[in-house]
Amino acid sequence: MARVDFYVLRESGQAARAAFACKLAEKAYRLENSVHIHVDDPSAMRSLDELLWTFRDGSFVPHHCLGDADLDSPVTIGCAVADGSRQLLINLSSELPGFAAEFERVAEVVSADDDSRQTSRERYSRYREQGHSLETHRL
Repeated sequence: MARVDFYVLRESGQAARAAFACKLAEKAYRLENSVHIHVDDPSAMRSLDELLWTFRDGSFVPHHCLGDADLDSPVTIGCAVADGSRQLLINLSSELPGFAAEFERVAEVVSADDDSRQTSRERYSRYREQGHSLETHRL
């Protein structure tokens, strides 16, 4: 079973979740972990791709979008089923991915708005029912 970390942000909105996902991916990359960021659709995938290049001056997070050429980057972004051979799944999608259990760790990023918090409560319950180890980090 995976270890699932819920990161509860003080900020609201999808932009805050995406920015935090970039920071988390960068930290994991620097610790030599492989990462997959799961999003809802190709538009969100392309937006996050751009954000990973620009979220912080001086930052470099080698990544690629799934479906692009056969690349082997430490960080991938996608909206379909992901390869569970990566160590960390950062879930930014609106759904709980059916493949989450294939990862060593899962990060759920929760913004301060009511919808995000309610969704995270439901996910927390589902992860607990599935037997995952759960942690909550209030940022």
